[in-house]
Parts: sequence; structure tokens; C-alpha cells
Amino acid sequence: MKKMDKIIIRGGKRLSGTLPVSGAKNSALTLLPCALLTDEPLTLRNLPRLADIDGFQHLLNQFGISTSIAGARPEDFGRVMTLQATRLTSTVAPYDLVRKMRASILVLGPMLARAGEATVSLPGGCAIGNRPIDLHLKVLEALGATIELAAGYVRAIAPDGGLPGGRYSFPVVSVGATENALMTAVLCKGKSTLHNAAREPEIVDLCNLLVAMGGQIEGIGTSDLTIHGVDRLHGATYMVMPDRIEAGSYACAAAITGGDVMLKGAKIEDMEATVQALRDAGVFVEPRAGGIYVAADGPIKPVTLSTAPYPGFATDMQAQLMAMLCLAKGSSVLTETIFENRYMHVPELNRMGARIETKGRTAVVHGVDTLTGAEVMATDLRASMSLVIAGLAAEGETQVHRLYHLDRGYERLEEKLQLLGAEIERVGGD
Repeated sequence: MKKMDKIIIRGGKRLSGTLPVSGAKNSALTLLPCALLTDEPLTLRNLPRLADIDGFQHLLNQFGISTSIAGARPEDFGRVMTLQATRLTSTVAPYDLVRKMRASILVLGPMLARAGEATVSLPGGCAIGNRPIDLHLKVLEALGATIELAAGYVRAIAPDGGLPGGRYSFPVVSVGATENALMTAVLCKGKSTLHNAAREPEIVDLCNLLVAMGGQIEGIGTSDLTIHGVDRLHGATYMVMPDRIEAGSYACAAAITGGDVMLKGAKIEDMEATVQALRDAGVFVEPRAGGIYVAADGPIKPVTLSTAPYPGFATDMQAQLMAMLCLAKGSSVLTETIFENRYMHVPELNRMGARIETKGRTAVVHGVDTLTGAEVMATDLRASMSLVIAGLAAEGETQVHRLYHLDRGYERLEEKLQLLGAEIERVGGD
């Protein structure tokens, strides 16, 4: 994939059909480092084919973890990967691998728990605001680690007798820090308790895998987790949960085109806030056997909502919903409470004829009758998808540049949209 690639969309096609929902990117990136916790094989099914997954695989290979892929026929969505960390050959995650992906910080806890030490470069990722890792470090200290920061690296060290475990109350909800804490606590010597922990379905998915590997966790699905440390974990075979953000994204695409789509594999219980927002906007959504059915045959209604930690409306769905609301009959008000710089898609949507005003963390979306195709630039992962959604409904041709953002989080996007009747193609740049 060349960075010069672009997607060309000829808008105005009504989306209709069945779309397979991939395994969840945000879950998979948390399940992969669990391979560090055991010397036995860990097999993950329904793993999405994404640039971020490939990057994380390369990072794990750096530590001596073997990875093999099975069932990866070209016509398949998703794949099966078996990882085995028989012996760790390194405990250092270098800058050149970590800088591309913020999720790399998730190797810190499990490597510390397994090897007694870990050194990880400070992470990179999307430019959507300040995402410090201080809570990751504070919770590891609470579990007994010593933390050192030097030359752009963080080093975590366990005492000679191993991490004792401990108690930590998160001052604010942090998904990543909760994940790092869970992967560390399962191999601590004693009991650990986490208060105000994140409750996202991806956290539940991680807990379920850790339990399948022999971990002992109480309170799964709640904000209070108790982890009883065990001496060792064993291997497991586990199915990655369906991607609720991908499902919500394609639901918005179906709605803005007045289409009807069956989201095969999606679970409505994982995305209730998104479903409620769509219903508030006049979109028909109902669970069906094997997935979720979405249809829109009337005008899109304006909505007012704020992003919030789960079970609230996900920040990762804000841009896609905003794109859909560009064609609503009235004005919508969206407030972004999670990240302070997550409206970079607004100028690009306005280039397509949208009328969106932002002030601080609030965006007012004044619905317009039509959007017009334009050349637009993706600025981050979810912003990229918002431009695709707008392009599907716009008159004329839309060209979306900087596809490497999209390829980090949406598996074979053009193929999936083509299944639904979209006129969309990827072309190489000049």
C-alpha cells in the first residue's frame, strides 16, 4: 500500500445488501499482547486484516514471539493467527516500531508481568489530542512496579519476588490503562483491585480471554474489578469480538444513502448508544438472527448528544455520525468530551458543502439538502471514514487522500462497500 493511494467515490448510490462485520480492531490490539503472558500457543480467530494488526505482529516478533497465519484465503474476511512466546528474546519495544501506533504501550504490562521488566518507547498514533500514558504508569506502580523515564522510553521493573499486586482507583476512566493493568495483575503474586475501571465491550473481551487462559477475574463488565493473581497462564483459542465501531460506521453509511443493510455478525448489545443515536435520527435499527438490520427511508432527523466513556456514545463514532447528520432536516449539536482535537474532519466536510460550526468542544451541524463531491484529506482514522460516508451520498465524485489512516482500522473497505452497490475504487497516486 502506497501513501499516494486514494479512494474515488461516485456518490448517490443507495446501499443495500449484507455486509460482514470484521473482528474488532480495538479488541484485537489488546488480545495480541496476551501472547506475552504464556509460553503456550495463543490462537486468535476472526482477526481483522489491518495495518495496525500487522504492525503489532511485527512488534511482537521483536520479542521473539513466533506468529503463524492460517485460513487466510484471499476471499476471507478476517484470519486466524497463532502466537507463541516460548522464550522472550528481548524486553525492549523500540521507537521505530512503537512510533506508528499508540497501542504499542499495551506490551508494557504483560511483558513486565512475564519477564519482570519492560522498556517501551513512548507511543505514537493518531493526532487527535493529548493522550498521556500517566495512568498506565501509575496503576503499574500501584501493582508494585518501579517506573523510570529516560530518553523517550519508559522502563518498568518488578521487585525480585515478583509484583505483589495492589489497589488502584482511576481518577478518570482509561481504556488503555485498564487493559494494561488487567494483563499485569493476572500474574501478580496477590490480589489486585481496580476501581473506576473502563467497562467497554473490548475490556470484557480481554477479561474473557484472560479467564480462558486461566486468569481469575471478578466483576467483569463492571467498573470494579478484582484480580486474583496466578502463577502461570496457559494457551487458548479465542474468537475476537465483532467491531462495534465498524458496524456503526456502515450503519451511518446505509442511513445517509437511504439504504438498507444487514450487518452480519454485529451485536446490538455492544453498541446500544450508537443504536439509540441512529434511532433518534429516524433510522430503523433492529437485531436480526446473525446480526443487525439497518434501514432508512425517511428524512434524517437532527440529534443532540455528547461523547462519553462506555456505555455512553463512543468518541470513535462521533465523526461518522456527524457526516450522516450533514443531511439531516435541522441542526444537530455534538459535544466531544473525550479528546480535545477531534474535529479535524469538519473543514473537509465543509469543503463538500456541509455547514458545520465548531466552538471549543462543541460542533453545530446545520443540515443541508445536498453534499457535493470534492477532493478531501483524511486526518485520522475515524475522520477518514466520515469523508467516505459523506462521499457516498454526495453528488459527483469525491476523492479521499491519505488512505493509510483508513487502512489502520477498516478491513477491505472498498470491497465491502462494493458488496452493497457503492461505486467506489482505490487507485494509485501520481
